[in-house]
Amino acid sequence: MTHRIALVRGDGIGPEIVDAACQVLDRIGGEYGHTFEYANVIAGGAAIDLFGEPLPKQALEKCLDSDSVLLGAVGGPRWDTLPGHLRPERALLGIRKGLGLYANIRPAKLMEDLKDASPLRRETADRGFDLVIVRELTGGLYFGKSGRYQSEDGETAFDTETYSVKEVRRIGKVAFDLARLRHGHVTSIDKANVMESSRLWRETIHALAKEYPDVPCRDMLVDNAAMQLVQNPAQFDVIVTSNLFGDILSDEASQLTGSIGMLPSASLGEGTRGMYEPIHGSAPDIAGQDAANPLATILSVSMMLRLSFGLEKEAAAVEEAVDAVLKDGLRTRDIARGGAFIKGSEMTRALLEKL
Repeated sequence: MTHRIALVRGDGIGPEIVDAACQVLDRIGGEYGHTFEYANVIAGGAAIDLFGEPLPKQALEKCLDSDSVLLGAVGGPRWDTLPGHLRPERALLGIRKGLGLYANIRPAKLMEDLKDASPLRRETADRGFDLVIVRELTGGLYFGKSGRYQSEDGETAFDTETYSVKEVRRIGKVAFDLARLRHGHVTSIDKANVMESSRLWRETIHALAKEYPDVPCRDMLVDNAAMQLVQNPAQFDVIVTSNLFGDILSDEASQLTGSIGMLPSASLGEGTRGMYEPIHGSAPDIAGQDAANPLATILSVSMMLRLSFGLEKEAAAVEEAVDAVLKDGLRTRDIARGGAFIKGSEMTRALLEKL
C-alpha cells in the first residue's frame, strides 16, 4: 500500500529527527511491502523566515492532502520576541485546528533498561509505570479569548479558558475507549475547586462515566496529580485532562521515564489521519551536532503505523527494535546519565540493523 505523509521538519533538531524517522519508515516499507510518499511542508520558524507567517496556506493544504503528518519540532529563541499570532507554535495550533485533531495521546512508560535514568526513587522506579495522558487539544485556555487593555494598574493581559459539554464529552470518550484496551481505569484531572470550566468538565465526565460502567473513573485536582505522578505513577492508567493541564503534566511524566527525548505523541480527530510528533522541543542548542535522540520521533512513527495506517505488525517491529538497542546498552547523551553515549545517527543505524 502507499501512504502519503506530510513532513514538517520544522526548526532546530527537527530536520535531523524527521530524517531519522523517514529512514525507519523506508526500511519498514521495504521489509513489509509498503510505499511511503513524502511531501515537505514548511511551517514554524522556518516559514516565518521565508514567508513571514508560521503556517502559510499552502502548508496547511499539504497537510490536508496527506494521510498523516509527521512533525519534528518548531520554535526557538530567535522568534521569542514576535507577537503571539506570529510565533512558530501557532503552526502547531493551526494544523491541529485545520485537521480537526482534538485528542493528543501521550504514552509514558518506564522501560526496564532505562530505570537508572529515571529521577524517581529506586523503589518507585522498580515498580515501573505505563500510563497514557489524553489531552484535549483544540479548546481551553490556548484557544479562548485573549488580549490586553489599560487598567488603573497599567497594561493588563488576560487569557480565557472555555469548554463546552461537547468538547469535554468527545475527549472523555477517547479516554474511556482507550482504557478499555489497556488496564481499564480513568483519572480525570481538573481544578474544580476553583475554576468554573473545571466544574463543567467534572460534571460532563461524571455523566459520561455512566455509559462506561466497566471502566472505573475518579477525579483528581491538578496540583495533587502533579504530586502523585512523582510519588506513585504506577497508580495511573489513562489520564484525561484539559489542554493546559495536559501540556504541563505530560512534560512532567516524560521526565519520569528518563528523558523527554524518549516520548512520542499522536494527535487525532474523527478519522484516521493524525499528526505525530515527539513531545520534546526544537533544542536549538544542540541542532546540527548529531546529538539529538531520534527515538521519540521513531516511536511516533510506530504510533502512526498503528493508529492511522492499521499496521500493527510493523508498529510492533519498530517498538521491538527500540527495546533491542536500549537492551544492548546504546545511549544518546540525554539518557546516558554520565556514561558512554553515541551520536543520534549512530542510534538510527543501530535501530535499522535491528529491523
